[in-house]
Amino acid sequence: MSKPQQPVHCELPYFPVADKQLQIGGHSVEQLAQRLGNTPFYAYDRAVIDQRIRALRTLLADSIRLHYAVKANPMPDLLQHVAQQVDGLDIASQGELALALQTDTDPQHISFTGPGKGEAELQAAIDAGVTLNIESATEMRRIAGLTSSRGIPPRVTVRINPDFELKSSGMRMGGGATPFGIDVEQVPALLKELADLGLEFWGFHIFAGSQNLRADAIIEAQNATLALAIRLAEHAPSPVRLLNMGGGFGIPYFPGEQPLDVKLIGENLTRLVEQAKTALPDAELALELGRYLVGEAGVYVCRVLDKKVSRGQVFLVTDGGLHQHLAASGNFGQVIRKNYPVVIGNKMGGDETEVVNIVGRLCTPLDLLASKMELPVTELGDLVVILQSGAYGLTTSPTAFLGHPAPMEILL
Repeated sequence: MSKPQQPVHCELPYFPVADKQLQIGGHSVEQLAQRLGNTPFYAYDRAVIDQRIRALRTLLADSIRLHYAVKANPMPDLLQHVAQQVDGLDIASQGELALALQTDTDPQHISFTGPGKGEAELQAAIDAGVTLNIESATEMRRIAGLTSSRGIPPRVTVRINPDFELKSSGMRMGGGATPFGIDVEQVPALLKELADLGLEFWGFHIFAGSQNLRADAIIEAQNATLALAIRLAEHAPSPVRLLNMGGGFGIPYFPGEQPLDVKLIGENLTRLVEQAKTALPDAELALELGRYLVGEAGVYVCRVLDKKVSRGQVFLVTDGGLHQHLAASGNFGQVIRKNYPVVIGNKMGGDETEVVNIVGRLCTPLDLLASKMELPVTELGDLVVILQSGAYGLTTSPTAFLGHPAPMEILL
């Protein structure tokens, strides 16, 4: 029989507690629920985002470009806030393109990645002047067949599927057979063809994996990324101007996980910057981060509607669920389901506890937000708060399932 997961106590990394109420952006969760008039909702604390970006900047060489991966959280207010503090945006759809163009980001510092880009969205991206990450030879030829309304050749980078992987990643994005990017052994021939197509070659995009908490693994992958870019630059039709090294920076979600030691990564990147000055003198190095910038700044809040006992187990039934937070249910990439950090936001530090399962109101046993978790004794109307919910929350979830209203979002 599995042991219950222990409760998260008041020593939270970002959100203070006052009068047993979790505080987000200077407001208690109960105040936020009253202000919004309903639950469930997502709340994001801009001060936490600012703190993360400032801390990261101090650890990175000044010349490293910091890009935000919009897919992590495209909430418009949050995106506007983040865009003011980073050097570029990475998008993966025409919808994200529209959101990115609403910020003050220079279009040439918006990069469009992802397989299967359609002709209409490619045309929109070309007309806007954003950088296109080529995912295949077919896509390269499709881009070459389109014309720019601005009379300027499309700017492209080549996304590489490397011959190495980012070890210990939550999701591996390269190294084996994959729909992402172009196998490294095919790249020289593609670059030769690219030179004849009238496209403006700008550089390489090499993204090996995501959600990694091992600095040594990220350092190894970044070293290999620069070495690969130097090797491929010999086949490029013009100097490499941008090397997007991807990201992979993870955040801790589960018991026993430790925060990533970014200081070690920053020290190694400083060495790589110096190496690149000689080997790729025209190139800027960029990191593409999403979860690491915003993941810990957000919470998901839902209210307990029912409390029932079934064959000795306590179930808290909430107005939330996997249709609004798929990742917390374990159905977004987890092989073995683990609980996200969960607290009862209006009963922080309660001494009397019980072991509970927290579920939503969907007609599926997959609608499980916490399993056998030890939490303060909870009553109807109490507020369940799922931490680490600032990235891959609402927009990764099947919100149309069963037709419940979408949750609200607020940036504080």
